[in-house]
Amino acid sequence: MSEYQFRETEKKWQTYWEENKVFKAADDFSKPKYYTLDMFPYPSGAGLHVGHPLGYIASDIVARYKKQQGFNVLHPMGFDSFGLPAEQYAIQTGQHPAVTTEQNIIRYIEQLKNIGFAYDWDREVRTSDPSFYKWTQWIFMQLFNSWYDLVDDKARHILVLEEHFEKTGNQLVKAACDEDVESFSAEDWFNFSDEKKQEILLKYRIAYLSEAVVNWCPALGTVLSNDEVKDGFSERGGHPVERKKMMQWSMRISAFADRLLRGLEDLDWPEPVKEMQRNWIGKSVGAQLAFQLEDSDEKIEVFTTRIDTIYGVTFMVLAPEHDLVEKITTDDQRKEVEEYVNVAKNRSERERMTEVKRVSGAFTGAYAIHPFTNEKIPVWIGDYVLAGYGTGAVMAVPSDDDRDKAFAEHFELPIVEVVDEHDKIINSDFLTGLSIKDAQMKAIDYMRDKGIGYAKINYRMRDAIFSRQRYWGEPVPVYFKNGIPYLLEEDQLPLELPEVDKYLPTEDGEPPLARANNWKTEDGFELEKSTMPGWAGSSWYMFRYMDANNKDHFVDENKQKYWQNVDLYIGGSEHATGHLLYSRFWTKFLYDLGFLSVDEPFQKMINQGMIQGRSNFIYRVEGENKFVSHGLKDQYKTQALHVDVNIVDNDVLDIEAFKKWRPENENAEFILEDGKYICGAEVEKMSKSKYNVVNPDDVIEKYGADTLRLYEMFLGPLEQFKPWNTNGIDGTHKFLKKFWRLFHDAEGNFKVNNAEPSKQELKALHQAIQKAEYDIENFSFNTSVSTFMICVNTLTDLKSNNRAVLSDLVRIIAPYAPHICEELWHLLGNEGSVSEAGWPQFNPDFVKEDEHTYPVSVNGKHRDNMTFALETPKEEIEKAVLENPKVQKWIDGKPIKKMIIVPKKIVNVVV
Repeated sequence: MSEYQFRETEKKWQTYWEENKVFKAADDFSKPKYYTLDMFPYPSGAGLHVGHPLGYIASDIVARYKKQQGFNVLHPMGFDSFGLPAEQYAIQTGQHPAVTTEQNIIRYIEQLKNIGFAYDWDREVRTSDPSFYKWTQWIFMQLFNSWYDLVDDKARHILVLEEHFEKTGNQLVKAACDEDVESFSAEDWFNFSDEKKQEILLKYRIAYLSEAVVNWCPALGTVLSNDEVKDGFSERGGHPVERKKMMQWSMRISAFADRLLRGLEDLDWPEPVKEMQRNWIGKSVGAQLAFQLEDSDEKIEVFTTRIDTIYGVTFMVLAPEHDLVEKITTDDQRKEVEEYVNVAKNRSERERMTEVKRVSGAFTGAYAIHPFTNEKIPVWIGDYVLAGYGTGAVMAVPSDDDRDKAFAEHFELPIVEVVDEHDKIINSDFLTGLSIKDAQMKAIDYMRDKGIGYAKINYRMRDAIFSRQRYWGEPVPVYFKNGIPYLLEEDQLPLELPEVDKYLPTEDGEPPLARANNWKTEDGFELEKSTMPGWAGSSWYMFRYMDANNKDHFVDENKQKYWQNVDLYIGGSEHATGHLLYSRFWTKFLYDLGFLSVDEPFQKMINQGMIQGRSNFIYRVEGENKFVSHGLKDQYKTQALHVDVNIVDNDVLDIEAFKKWRPENENAEFILEDGKYICGAEVEKMSKSKYNVVNPDDVIEKYGADTLRLYEMFLGPLEQFKPWNTNGIDGTHKFLKKFWRLFHDAEGNFKVNNAEPSKQELKALHQAIQKAEYDIENFSFNTSVSTFMICVNTLTDLKSNNRAVLSDLVRIIAPYAPHICEELWHLLGNEGSVSEAGWPQFNPDFVKEDEHTYPVSVNGKHRDNMTFALETPKEEIEKAVLENPKVQKWIDGKPIKKMIIVPKKIVNVVV
């Protein structure tokens, strides 16, 4: 019999798709649109393993299905190609990051094309391409030239702010700005120098330059985001990270905090991701008040959500980085405080927030005056207080806060109970006896009347540090004149990366761009030496796909209005507080300025689960070059060692391949079971170190891309974690062979008939159509694969080779296994691609049950099965059952006591 030749067929149709641009998205505004997108991949040198395509396959199935349904589908692919890994490799080898990045992208594209994805490759984008990052720089310029109007709750052009200043100064302006902005009149503004005006505007700009506490990694020579630091070390390389103050570009994302929070409600996203964003934004409703320092003009500003516990405050704690620490520390305490600050400042925020059992601190020697009692309370510093949250200071209420209590107990500070077991306020003067809510309202009224505080909404989210002291990133389109930043002209974009002799910081600590020759404007002004972070390009790339080759705009207005935003976004939940938050921020900003018609980039999102590795183990007898099979290992003292899963088949080790893999074991002895060496197995993370990484190229070479696609979907629900087990892939491969044989006779000749389909054939087909449609619409891809298997088995049993039935079957399996379906569609005599052939219409009439097969029993014992139409009268069923020879045999002439007929269930004859 002629078997399906998957290798030749898959290459044939991949070439056809590419040459005929089958999946090119047209800007045909008359058709309904559907935009499905995979999260921007970073092209690493390792290429793809079988875990990576999981989400890609799911989005590809949806894209193909929507195309068959008549949608104009946008399904692009590109690369987040700036980043630290390529730069680190460049530092080690001296090779330009662009070279390795290009090599990695070529490898990725080859692998992606081998899997048969329906991408529109004409729209491919790369963040490191100057034609792309020109527009990242352009967006930065818009951010620099904008401010956030708190009255209109939107970003506006900086010229509008300047008009306010010219008319009324800044006294009536309500804007998101730096805390140290001083009040000035219109006359003051008029008399300010241009430089002074620019300094003031910088305090209002959404993209601004200021001194900030950052995660500085000396070994990498760059600032790292909080996401890139783990337990005080860089996630890449494991280098120590310290907290230090540096001049940095920042983005005023905090101005958008409430909109980012509210916008989550209308998004069809996984609830855990939305909750992570809510927690990161961290909205708190409370009060802001000031504690006057004893014998000083200085005040400590605090924010609290529990002003009702004000009488329980027995001490204050400042973050080690707080500006007041140096000013208020007494001479007696200075040495202790400085030593503590030096240690505390290098601990990451994540450590300081999570290590709740670790208590440390130092007394400043200073005292504050309690604003309600006028009593003196000591001022301490402690690293459980973060400079970036609230005001960087807390009024400690040890009776009502676990970390305050632990601090108080550790340093033997007083604890005053202020809330009883019934949530009533106690020991609190005029608040005593009130409920928590009533006490909060009364305390806020008291503060307002005394002029010592006010009600306030606070957010945990801080402004985003935007600059990085790296080479391989977008240059910032800014130059400096007398220390003031100014934008380049738009016609000077893109500002391209210069050549440098090394990709390291300079000897005096400046960023790598300082190594470039004459990194200045034509007028001789210094250009910005820092580059943009990795999240810059990925914050807007989804809109560039809509108009990837436009040289005049980042996206055409009409095209963006047509494609709107992403209908389906698939990717990992690990990006919840990084990429997803920043891209929402940039989208809202571009919407405010009228550049976009939507204020959210991704309408629906699915987080795919991880495909875990299935490791194999061999067992070496201790002290000997001898390996014992799994079932015999308990008879020896052995050491379990990982072995390459690619030389193991159904847990059976290929001994000769193993000897080549580990030449030092060429003369090893192997103790076998039934002539085989059986390996142990365990589910672990897929990792090179565990030798359990499976390359999709190897799977495709052995089984084909369609088998890989079907098998990854068959493993389980898309969102769940599941182990990769090559042992199970053979069943999926056999299914495709069985599917192929439906269209061929016993000699392997293509053979279908044009007869009228039988009721059984139509029922099997339309059950599959209904289930496939439901599953894709609900992203339950694993159960569709099961449905296809059941349908093919049923049609095989029916010996069906009906053209009409098989044509529709090809069309519903095509999104999952496109190559074999293209070939069969072609053999059926059709022109063009099956993806352009439409989706079969489900007919509910064909799946209606019009008959039922009853199990027939005599005295409760099953004796035969009989099929009756559903409308058959009870009397006719009784008559037919009693006339059945098999039933008569067991009745054996005995009188019938009764006959039990349960409709659509059973028939039981009692004798």
